[in-house]
Amino acid sequence: MGQNHFNSTRRYDAEAIANYYQRRLWLVIGRLIIIVFSFASFLLGILWDKWRYHKIEDTPERATQLRKILTSLGPTYIKVGQALSTRPDLIRKDFLEELIKLQDQLPPFDNKTAISIIETELGKNINQIYSEISPNPVAAASLGQVYQARLQTGENVAVKVQRPNLLPIITLDLFLMRWTATWLAPWLPLNLGHDLSLIVDEFGTKLFEEIDYINEGRNAERFGTYFADDPSVKVPSIYWRYTTTNVLTLEWIDGLKLLDTKEIQAVGLDTDTLITVGVTSGLRQLLEFGFFHADPHPGNLFALTDGRMAYIDFGMMDQLEQETKETLVDSVIHLINQDYQDLAQDFIKLGFLAPDADIQPIIPALEIVLGDIMGEKVKDFNFKTITDKFSELMYEYPFRVPAKFALIIRSLVTQEGLALSLNPDFRIVDIAYPYVARRLLKGESPALRRRLIEVLFKDGKFQWQRLENLIGIARTDQNFDILPTAQLGLQYLLSEEGEFLRKQLILAMVEDDRIHTEEVSRLWGLIQDDLQPSRLFNMALGAITEFSTEKAATIIPSVMAMTNSQPRS
Repeated sequence: MGQNHFNSTRRYDAEAIANYYQRRLWLVIGRLIIIVFSFASFLLGILWDKWRYHKIEDTPERATQLRKILTSLGPTYIKVGQALSTRPDLIRKDFLEELIKLQDQLPPFDNKTAISIIETELGKNINQIYSEISPNPVAAASLGQVYQARLQTGENVAVKVQRPNLLPIITLDLFLMRWTATWLAPWLPLNLGHDLSLIVDEFGTKLFEEIDYINEGRNAERFGTYFADDPSVKVPSIYWRYTTTNVLTLEWIDGLKLLDTKEIQAVGLDTDTLITVGVTSGLRQLLEFGFFHADPHPGNLFALTDGRMAYIDFGMMDQLEQETKETLVDSVIHLINQDYQDLAQDFIKLGFLAPDADIQPIIPALEIVLGDIMGEKVKDFNFKTITDKFSELMYEYPFRVPAKFALIIRSLVTQEGLALSLNPDFRIVDIAYPYVARRLLKGESPALRRRLIEVLFKDGKFQWQRLENLIGIARTDQNFDILPTAQLGLQYLLSEEGEFLRKQLILAMVEDDRIHTEEVSRLWGLIQDDLQPSRLFNMALGAITEFSTEKAATIIPSVMAMTNSQPRS
């Protein structure tokens, strides 16, 4: 009855699951005994190793034991192992090598069962659908397995078939996790307690979405639409005629595993370029689209021989509200500007602090934790060091992790772990700051232009150093061209929307009773190599092409008036 009961909705409902298992406690007790016994044997093994060896550096048999335990416990625990497998900075090498196998080397289920599911779901004999299909799955994951096939119409496809009887295991594990979270909450030293059950609910919601392949197909198409203008990202097409809730047919992607650095280098690909593509696409998902891949482990990402990165799994996605997305951009800006008062307000908006929290004692603590990010130690910054420092803050201040951000943090940590696997010296800030700087300087939307003004002005004064920092950071990306950005800036200045900035820039040139020739000279030194005379002329011409004499008539008098009103130095 359990399978049919939950199949009818395919939506996570914590109350319905609780009601179901509270009347079937024998199932709960049986599963709990299996889980406790599995991990007890592992912990006893670790204690035995410590007693047996003076110094433990490599115990492959223990790592294999953990992988087998997670595999035997099923999809919920496999996903925990997949997340750990992307953290070479947290997990010992021998354990890492075993946990990586959880990404796409799980035991497959019976081929006859898989073929039967395909035929039942698609309503046709297997030979009527495919001209050929691989005799065995090419990959087996936590929720399903994948076959390579060729449709009768000739297309090369991947056929994803869901494991049978998933729902009883998943729902029982989620019930136990939620019960444990509720029981543990009062005993936790961190200010996470009351949110733990919400985090389990968020995970449960996503897990239920992930076992609906129609939902995954829609996610893939939406994701592909967002990246349609990005030549560095590949998203496979979905074949809807051959897709149901339990079978997904999509374009076959012939790529290289991201962790296979030798093969990647052998075909002439640069790992740092791949990292840049991966992190930049991740930032775009969070800060531009608000629709992000919440499970970007190496089993779901491939490098193509032409340098593109391909995403192949869209089961676990999440959506950010526009306000949340804008607040995230704000928080990055306030972090860059070291505006800790505003950053604390961002944390309130995002839910990391309660609305009634007293932020005054928190501000100096934020400054201590985040103070050197834009300083000399910027190269030492990574997401793990920040989360480690914040975990210390959580003991003393009322920080909490909103359920929505559990997946975001998991996604960021996974991406950074993947990047560290490709390059141990990688720091996410080296890509994140230039990306934010480029977006601000380009000012593609009114919201971003407002934020650029916020960056450049503080207490009514123009921040010359911030503009230098932004241009300097943006130019660390060799592909960044200052000229199109300058053209956009000039067009903005000449528009009605740019009236405030025009006035402020003219005031900035002569503020504090002096003309700021030194600052202008430094800026010019920073960008002059990119602004050759012929290109500069074409840029200016392009910017004023649609600039009417009427607009000029309204701008010039106001400029003259402000200039004449300034004291002379």
